[in-house]
Amino acid sequence: MADRALRGMGLGAKSFEDEEGVEFATRKVLGFTCPKGHHFEVTFSTEADLPTEWECPRCGAVATRSDGTKAEDKQVKPPRTHWDMLLERRSVSELEDLLAERLEVVRKSPHY
Repeated sequence: MADRALRGMGLGAKSFEDEEGVEFATRKVLGFTCPKGHHFEVTFSTEADLPTEWECPRCGAVATRSDGTKAEDKQVKPPRTHWDMLLERRSVSELEDLLAERLEVVRKSPHY
């Protein structure tokens, strides 16, 4: 059995491919600084949308870009309430009529 043991490279140990003829994507290095003073750099493709914030690998705080670029303020819609959604489908007078009908049904029920 020992005579037939395979010798040579282990699976997944090394690749025999070389980097000849391979064209790497152009890259850009961005610096980030967290509130605790940690500075680190992250490499991005030049085609990527560059973030304004990144999680600090040392402490986990939200770090901002060192070049001073800030995120654009997005317009935030106010949250829609149930009342807003009701008013999209019915008028106030229709809602008052429905309420009156339901109150009449409830008052006539034997459990009231």
